[in-house]
Amino acid sequence: MMEKAGYLQQMRSGAFDSEGRLQDIVEVHILGGRYAIRRSELVNAVSGRQYVQVEELTRNWKDFLGLTRGLAHVSASGKALNIDLFEAGSFTLSLSTLRAVIYGKERSVVIARIPESPAVKIRRAALGQQKISAAV
Repeated sequence: MMEKAGYLQQMRSGAFDSEGRLQDIVEVHILGGRYAIRRSELVNAVSGRQYVQVEELTRNWKDFLGLTRGLAHVSASGKALNIDLFEAGSFTLSLSTLRAVIYGKERSVVIARIPESPAVKIRRAALGQQKISAAV
């Protein structure tokens, strides 16, 4: 069973990227973390089924985009947007409600956590864990 993990909402003001340009974004709150998806990329992903970056969102007097923390894409059924965060797991939200948020008809949409299978839990590296590669 899926459990609520956060929400997505349209931001009134944008966030600055690494080049100092103001970007129009949607704000994603998952498990206490703040992330952002660029609105123009999200619209293209919803219509064209491509992957978009989920970036870290930091606040220092204004909002700034940071490192890429995951990827988002439309599900195979075309009914949901799946968000895969590198350290936190997989999440999903309704595509119809997302469209309503993007076009200003709704204020926010609930994000649910996708339960992990036991095999995925074992393979996922913990935050700060070192990876050792073998030389052949």
